[in-house]
Amino acid sequence: MAAVPPGGPGPLVDRVDAAVYTVPTDAPEADGTLTWDTTTMVLVHVRSGSVTGLGYTYGSPATAPVIADALAEVVVGRCAWDIPAINEAMSRSVRNAGRPGLVAGAISAVDIALWDLKARLLDRPLVHVLGTNQPDVPVYGSGGFTTYDDRQQDRQLRRWVEEQGIPRVKIKIGESWGRSEQRDRERIARARRSIGETAELYVDANGAYTRKQAIRLSSYLEGQGVTWFEEPVSSDDLTGLAQIRAAVTPDVTAGEYGYNLPYFGHMLTAGAVDCLQADVTRCGGITIWLRAAAVAEAAGVQISGHCAQHVQAHAAAAVPNLRHLEWFHDHARIEDMLFDGVLDPTGGHLTPGADGAPGHGLTLRTDPAELYRTG
Repeated sequence: MAAVPPGGPGPLVDRVDAAVYTVPTDAPEADGTLTWDTTTMVLVHVRSGSVTGLGYTYGSPATAPVIADALAEVVVGRCAWDIPAINEAMSRSVRNAGRPGLVAGAISAVDIALWDLKARLLDRPLVHVLGTNQPDVPVYGSGGFTTYDDRQQDRQLRRWVEEQGIPRVKIKIGESWGRSEQRDRERIARARRSIGETAELYVDANGAYTRKQAIRLSSYLEGQGVTWFEEPVSSDDLTGLAQIRAAVTPDVTAGEYGYNLPYFGHMLTAGAVDCLQADVTRCGGITIWLRAAAVAEAAGVQISGHCAQHVQAHAAAAVPNLRHLEWFHDHARIEDMLFDGVLDPTGGHLTPGADGAPGHGLTLRTDPAELYRTG
């Protein structure tokens, strides 16, 4: 058992457990650079006495052994109040394993579970423990996969806008690494017809285009009223993002693949984005997500939460420079299947903590979850 670090007395972490759940998609899904038909969630339970916190990340099943074999021994025995210290200890412990990628996802899942544990120990909603800046978190509907036919795309977009009252939606473009640009244009036009003239329309190329191609397409995007151009080129191409940002009217955004705080600092220093994206299940958890928001605020830039909406909503409500949170079809469906206590996006926003449930309010629905457990 790890030694308890110096500091005041408090409840100790007794145990860390990880499990893997792989859920088939409800239809084949793809973006500009990747296709998939299953989604894997790695779920963590962190216990202190009779109280348990829950966290998770999406990614490789190999994330679970990192939690069990590398992180658990760092976390167990430490004071559950001292989450920043535990986060730092986890990061230092994986120096030689390589922190970016699935290791960062593992740290993120444990960090989220620790924040949930702390709030449950205090019997308070997590958003109240973090401190609320605004009670309602705006969301945008996100899906519109390149594998969808016209009917699927239209039905999904209309459901968000007309049935749920979500006034902003996003579709995937850049099909086949940007080689199907004409179909991209047609799908954008159909999306605009589906949602009408007043709803906001966003597009996400997942890094599929070249720099010049993205700039050429921008005039068409502007004509269709697109205001959000996500990852027109690879998020690693900071020079290219900055060049495109300077040349186009829609906001250029990126950051979902940020696995540590310096990544976000480099992106902002390069002037690469109009709005910074960060994913609480990848960047190092709630601890690091809040710091990324502060770095963005210092640069005069808003932050948008990427996916994993039900845990991310609590952190999103705590920062003053929030733009919105992604209501991602795949994750919304999975989280609704596996958890009780999910949030409702009707009206275009989430209100975390409104029911007074402690922590982030999610509890695993054991019976349906076991159907998808793979590790």
